[in-house]
Amino acid sequence: MTTPHIASEKDRSGKTTTDEGEKTFDDAVTGSLANPKAPSLPEGEVRENEDKIIITGADASEHLIPLRDDFDPSLTFRSMLLSSMLACFQAIMTQVYQFKPTEVSINGTFIVLIAYFLGNAWAAVLPRGDKLEARWRAKGNTGTLPIGIKIASFFNYGPWGLKEHTICAVTATSASQAKEGIQVFAAQKVFYDMQLGAATVILATISIGLFGYGLCGIFREIAVYHVDAVYWTTLPTVKTLQGLHWDSVKDSKPLRWFWYSFTGMFLYQFVPAYIWPQLNSISIPCLAAEETTGETANLLGNLFGGSANNQGLGLFSISLDWQYLTSLTTSMPLVLQAHQAIGIGICMIVMLAIYYGNVWNAKAQPFMATRLQKASGGPYPTKEVFVNGVLDKAAFEKHGAPDLAGTFAFAMFMANAAIGALVTHCFVFWGRDLWKTFTDARKGIHADRHHRHMVEHYKETPWWWFVIVLVVSFVLGLVVVLTSDISLPPWAYIVSLLLGSFIAPLSTVLYARFGNGIATNNLSKMLAGLMLPGRPVGNMYFAAWSHSVIMQTVNLSNDLKIGEYLKIPPRVMFLTQLWGTVLGGFVSYATMTAIVTGREKMLAESNGSNAWSGALLQGYNTNASAWALAEYLYMAGTKYWIVPVGIAFGALLVLLHRLFVKYVPKIGKFDTNDINMPQLIQYSGFIPYNQSQTCILLSSILAGLYVQFYLRNYKPRIFKDFSYLVTAAFDGGSLLCLFILSFAVFGAGGKEIDFPQWWGHNTEKGNLDHCPSSGS
Repeated sequence: MTTPHIASEKDRSGKTTTDEGEKTFDDAVTGSLANPKAPSLPEGEVRENEDKIIITGADASEHLIPLRDDFDPSLTFRSMLLSSMLACFQAIMTQVYQFKPTEVSINGTFIVLIAYFLGNAWAAVLPRGDKLEARWRAKGNTGTLPIGIKIASFFNYGPWGLKEHTICAVTATSASQAKEGIQVFAAQKVFYDMQLGAATVILATISIGLFGYGLCGIFREIAVYHVDAVYWTTLPTVKTLQGLHWDSVKDSKPLRWFWYSFTGMFLYQFVPAYIWPQLNSISIPCLAAEETTGETANLLGNLFGGSANNQGLGLFSISLDWQYLTSLTTSMPLVLQAHQAIGIGICMIVMLAIYYGNVWNAKAQPFMATRLQKASGGPYPTKEVFVNGVLDKAAFEKHGAPDLAGTFAFAMFMANAAIGALVTHCFVFWGRDLWKTFTDARKGIHADRHHRHMVEHYKETPWWWFVIVLVVSFVLGLVVVLTSDISLPPWAYIVSLLLGSFIAPLSTVLYARFGNGIATNNLSKMLAGLMLPGRPVGNMYFAAWSHSVIMQTVNLSNDLKIGEYLKIPPRVMFLTQLWGTVLGGFVSYATMTAIVTGREKMLAESNGSNAWSGALLQGYNTNASAWALAEYLYMAGTKYWIVPVGIAFGALLVLLHRLFVKYVPKIGKFDTNDINMPQLIQYSGFIPYNQSQTCILLSSILAGLYVQFYLRNYKPRIFKDFSYLVTAAFDGGSLLCLFILSFAVFGAGGKEIDFPQWWGHNTEKGNLDHCPSSGS
């Protein structure tokens, strides 16, 4: 028996019907390009242009991301079971990379590929409900389906679909967001030997995640539905999902290249990651100066070293290790690539000027260091000075106030300046546009065609659902504050949430438009240091419920945008993101405990090894401890008094920029409005705090400019069809290799197994780039 078809020119699903059968909306578009008699586009829609150069958010919406929606199921038994399994997996891997020499995001592509194979295997191995039903009806049966077919359909209704696949990716990503909260507990264990119960950690982690999710729902009109809210760095994941389900390897050249790239990168990644790690830092100046000693060695190490954290600036170093480059470097828009290149150049110049100009007595400390230092040099005895997370005045008088590396103090100043610039820029440059978007949404006016489609075909998630999430998360956090000894009073907990709620929408808007946000944790710690002096642990918790809430809002808003692009019903997105956040809290805690236990000394007091490093955690603790000593370090008359002034400095620069744009809107063909002061300021202080392993900087910039400048402008079809898919395949291949290595030889599963020492793997004799070391 044939399935009945309702013959209409355009049905509710957006599919267009011809005499030859049923075609999707995008099939109709493609047909129109080749056949002038093909069905016309719906009113108000713009035809996708294969050769259109993608510049703005509207360009991406109209010409880069297809509007196609097949209305396939999303929330099924198999999608939820597989998504839960993958959520656990991604939460584990995210925690592992918190303790690597360079933090790497376990991005969506890797999870997408695993889900692709698992989902297709499930659909192929188990009895499929659609095939059983077709056989049953072919025998002339009608009426209610037999119970056996209903059961088969429940477990395996048909082919593995795009929306089920997307649910897996989104749930897994939501689970990985717990890393922002777990970092607090790791620092507590490593630096202060303070033990907390599992219930306390898990409740606090879930509270942080849920509050961020509630905020992202409330501000979604400006943070997700705006046409310029592209979330550029998530496009490789979106294009990969669409390619895997809408194309076939036989008929699609881009998809074939995806699998070629994935396989090639998987095999290659074993070389730089384990066998020949020097490929991550190829430095001709270092090789030429390998035998240099004394002050000349220090100078050369400061300039050209970069293979280890806090080694040097990594000038002219080339990295051939994709695990540290990733598709993030190639998917950020050209305007951000330019800000990054200029900002990092400024950062290097200022760092050299500070150190060799002996600003803040910088020469008494290492050129780069992320931890607190003694005035005479060497690590500051944090555990002795802060007993159970509270300042011991007697110990403090004994050891004196700590010093910071001059370059790190500069980085903190610029981080504060970027925060001031962020707030000011959002109001003076984007304020009217954001308000108009918000009011238009209330009137049912939407500029983004993808959101118009969602409004027409799916029920929106009610705002009060998100309010309930906010209330529940607030109560969970309050329970932790009232019942646990975390040195954070209830009033400070409330202030931290208010701060996060103010900054979150602004930070999310910037990230949505540029693909990179502003690190706001300095603001959180500065306020905590002033309100809770001498309490670094309380400072960390304050930041967890302010800065980490901001990060959660940004990341979960990014996932909501994926839902818009791939047409996932909003209420399904709500449930899956909620489930992933809760599940991730449990798994992340267990993983962190397994990694940290037995490695506390290495993580706290050294630069680590090529397999494990506490650099990120050290920087985090240094910042918290430094702000806990705010009255000794940052108040008027103290050594680093200028650091908190950075907020006003950044705000002033934006105001001056706004005046400049008013009177000088263009310089030749350059629009001065394209300058984004928050991003420029952030990258101008980026290296000491955010990228202390500098060997990858030049390769990241070159890769980004090649894709976003050359391919985007001169090969637009290759840019649209291949760049996102190929770089996403590189991500998937490298991360699959690293997953195997992490548990086989890097110690994540137990014993570490080093590769034999040789010239390209000289971890026991010096730096991997063979550069003379300047110390750390």
